[in-house]
Parts: sequence; C-alpha cells; structure tokens
Amino acid sequence: MKKILITGAAGFLGSHLCDRFVKEDFRVIAMDNLITGDLKNIEHLFKLENFEFYHHDVSKFVHVAGTLDYILHFASPASPIDYLKIPIQTLKVGSLGTHNLLGLAKEKNARILIASTSEVYGDPLVHPQTEEYYGNVNTIGPRGVYDEAKRFQESITMAYHTYHGLETRIARIFNTYGPRMRLNDGRVVPAFIGQALRGEDLTVFGEGLQTRSFCYVDDLIEGIYRLLFSNYVYPVNLGNPNEITIRDFAEEIIKLTGTDQKVIYKPLPVDDPLQRQPNIAKAKEILDWEPTILRSEGMKQTLEYFKSLSKEELSKSEHREF
Repeated sequence: MKKILITGAAGFLGSHLCDRFVKEDFRVIAMDNLITGDLKNIEHLFKLENFEFYHHDVSKFVHVAGTLDYILHFASPASPIDYLKIPIQTLKVGSLGTHNLLGLAKEKNARILIASTSEVYGDPLVHPQTEEYYGNVNTIGPRGVYDEAKRFQESITMAYHTYHGLETRIARIFNTYGPRMRLNDGRVVPAFIGQALRGEDLTVFGEGLQTRSFCYVDDLIEGIYRLLFSNYVYPVNLGNPNEITIRDFAEEIIKLTGTDQKVIYKPLPVDDPLQRQPNIAKAKEILDWEPTILRSEGMKQTLEYFKSLSKEELSKSEHREF
C-alpha cells in the first residue's frame, strides 16, 4: 500500500484529497494545525485502518515514521479574510512549511506536489492567464503575504527539483468551490450563498464587473490526481475557463436559492484582481484534463451542503480561531 502525506488535510481541498486517496487504496497520513481547517471535514475517515491524523503545524519540523511515497502540500490559509488576519502564519506555511516538506520528501525519496494558486498572477495584465505569465503582484500590499508566499513556494520547489533532483509537481489552482467550503471565509461563493440563506442582501464589491472562473471541487481533485502521476515538473493551471462577472454571479445565486434579496455595492478591496480566467491548454495536452461539471450542477450540490448546516453555523460571522 502506497503511503501519502496530505497537509492542510482538514481544509476544503485537503479533505476532498483525503477522500480520493483513501478511495484509491493509499495509506493516508493527514496533517493539519486546524487554524482554518475543521475536523468535521475528515471525521468520517477516522474509523478507517488506512487513515491517520496528526494535529501539527508544518511550519515546524515535520517527521513521518517509515517510508513515504508522496506528499501533497495543501496547508495554508486560502482566503483573503484568513490571510489578512493571520499574515505571518500565511507567510510561514508557504516558506518554512514548504522548506520542511521538501526536506522530508528528499529524506524519504518521495514525490511532492505543492498547491500554488492563480494569485501568483496578481491583478493580471494578460488575459486569460498562461503559465508563462510572470504576474503583476504588489509585494507589500495586504494580499502580498499570500501571493508572495506562494511565489516563493514555487521557487524553492523548483530549486529542490533542479539542485537535488527531487520529483516535484506544481498545481496553480484557480477559484474552486463545493461542499466543505467554510461559510465565513470571505470567498464569493460561500459569502453569496450564506447571505442568501440568511435573508441578507448580497454584497458586491466595486461595480461587480470583475470576473472569476469557478471550478467544481471534484473536477479539480481529478486534475490534481492526474498531475501528481504525470511526468511534468513545471506549473500547470487547474481551473475552469468559464468566466462570469461577479454581478451576474450574484443574480445566479439569487435565482438558485429562490430568494429575492437586493444586490448592494461596496468599495473594491485593495489589489483585488479584476480578471481571473485560466488558460488550461497545458492541462488538456499534458494531463488530458478539463472540467466537466457545469456551474449550474456544481452550485446545486454546494447549495445543498450549505442548507444542511445548523442555524448556529449559518449565522457564525467569525471563524472560531480568529
């Protein structure tokens, strides 16, 4: 049985990765410090023999006993509300955490895939974004702690590959949504659905003309799985190129939830990207991958998940650790 370490395992993407690799008969070692993750996302796996969980911060030394075949590094705050409140931890998990895990991969002769992000492109001047675009990032702006942590993460990963011959993979992940997103994490999908279910007006920043491209979580997990087992070492965009304005997306959510809220407008946050759309030509060519789940279907599944939450969870405005 192959053994895989998944960091950020109690988070949105990490928990879905745990499900996938358990299903594929891997021995899964899950690790999370639970700052933004939640054990309820993986508690259904605790009874399984091939799953174990460690409460640990990967910014500190990481030890795994015995052999290890693969590492998926998904530990990091991943939404503006998180990394604006815990900027130092965000920088540390992308730098010190990545360094620790690359060292572990080297020691164990394991292949490591790191979760990078479309945020490395900043507020892009090229549209759609290809992997060759270097980005437009404000290093000292409020979002810089996340953007630069991820850019450093890519750099040190490539350095370990070129200098030590380590087997590395880099996934540049675009906006992803689905069950287990944290309702109060500040991202647009849970924000809009939460507001609609609570009977609040939907908050749009700026004029709502900024665009996003939403990929359903099952599609993304398939792309990550294929990338891990590919032979490609350079960054690969993973996301859905189907672009929509935030204003139109708000109207979609109102229609989906059957509510009649108004859309209200607030000032655009600093350095908020105005366009976000992946060019996925590389993923199509190298991984034979592209998203297959329509936004209308994915949003239905996501809505059902949020409707299943308790009234207490639905009304929580702050994450418990903050």
